[in-house]
Amino acid sequence: MPDTSPSFPQTAAPANPRSRVITASLIGTTIEFYDFYVYATAAVLVFPILFFPTGNDTTALLASFGVFGAAMVARPLGAVIFGHFGDRFGRKATLVGSLLTMGIATFLIGCLPTFNDIGWWAALLLLVLRLAQGFALGGEWSGAALVATENAPAGKRAWYGTFPQLGAPLGFIIANSIFLAIYFLLPHPDGPAQRSEEFLAWGWRVPFLFSAVMVIVGLWVRLRLVESQTFVKAESAGAIRKFPLGTVIRRHGKHLVLGTFIMLATYVLFYLMTSFTLSYGTTATTEGARAAAEAAGTPFDASSYVPGLGFGYTDFVIMQIIGVVFFGIFTMLSGPVADAIGRRRLLLGVTALIIVFGFTFTVFLSPESDPKFTGALVQAFLVFGFMLMGVTFGPMGAVLPELFPTNVRYSGSAISYNLSSILGAALAPLIAVALWAAADGSPVLVGLYLSAMGVLTFIALVLSPETKDLDYTDDVGASH
Repeated sequence: MPDTSPSFPQTAAPANPRSRVITASLIGTTIEFYDFYVYATAAVLVFPILFFPTGNDTTALLASFGVFGAAMVARPLGAVIFGHFGDRFGRKATLVGSLLTMGIATFLIGCLPTFNDIGWWAALLLLVLRLAQGFALGGEWSGAALVATENAPAGKRAWYGTFPQLGAPLGFIIANSIFLAIYFLLPHPDGPAQRSEEFLAWGWRVPFLFSAVMVIVGLWVRLRLVESQTFVKAESAGAIRKFPLGTVIRRHGKHLVLGTFIMLATYVLFYLMTSFTLSYGTTATTEGARAAAEAAGTPFDASSYVPGLGFGYTDFVIMQIIGVVFFGIFTMLSGPVADAIGRRRLLLGVTALIIVFGFTFTVFLSPESDPKFTGALVQAFLVFGFMLMGVTFGPMGAVLPELFPTNVRYSGSAISYNLSSILGAALAPLIAVALWAAADGSPVLVGLYLSAMGVLTFIALVLSPETKDLDYTDDVGASH
């Protein structure tokens, strides 16, 4: 009697070459984070002036950060939708869809009319496109992490998982380098709180429009991917679920909650080190703001003014870029360490350091009588903070996916990652600005906020399992 057994195990998709896995997982997240950083930078420099002219600098900045945070609310929806298709039909098409969505939304932001052109409709359109960005990023990270880890050799999942994580520092460096180049090339008046007419008129649009070039490159790489053996094995075993969201909530709800809080301190640190520090660092001191008001012949009310450190934009962004180099280095170093000693042990140690780091904000971020000494302290703060960021962010590409079996791995890791974005990334800039104002310009409360979020993450890690030795390929999930 002829053999009529299914032949799919023998016709599994071929493995992706290592170079293709690394490139596809890295370039996509680089583009996605580039797009996000471009918005984050514009949210500080441009949008309060062009889209939210409220007449009060702090209120305008809060409105700008409010739209920035609104994207985080859309991210869980993106996680559910992209996760559903990624778990049902595979990772490749889902990754292409998320990249296109993000790229188109970012390009269109660069084409938007401003408040002076169409009034508050400009802010509404900006909000819609920002929500599209968040929706896309909701599906991007998990897909990239799965491409990397599901194709990783045995014992190297955490190392491979750091490649999509590298998109964060690379995207930051590319985005801010382009902003710096435009800022240097265009004439602008002296003064840390001022922007050139050319920059506000059209210069800020260039980084958004440039994203189209990067998206084309990313699509070319991702369209060459084939599905991982891990997903094909789950499909062959009949483990694919028609409704992955229901399965992951019903059977893996505990790990959804743990994953959300495991990522919390990382998110808060991430956005404090990028968005908040840029705003705080480039806001004029009380003396600088008073001098600028006197020169302009306008009244100045020191009692309502929230001072910063008074650095020029270009100076501070260069300092941030130096710090982000350490972010990238320590992201890469964290992978082999997590493979060697375990994810949980490494993350418990770095989270404890993050808690301590929160208590040092006033040590590093208070203006000193010598501006050079202030600069040295701030640079040390940025380097150390981004080092911690690399060590905590790097292993997440392996940790969150490892909490879930293959048939709901996309949905589970994406939902955890993006629910945490609401608790951490969406609220962090708003809370930080509010705490900064409440402390009359001191960063002390902002640091305590970071420490508190670190405590929550530490508790989640204590309650979570070690997943270093998990059989990733065979953990396909229930088939019925």
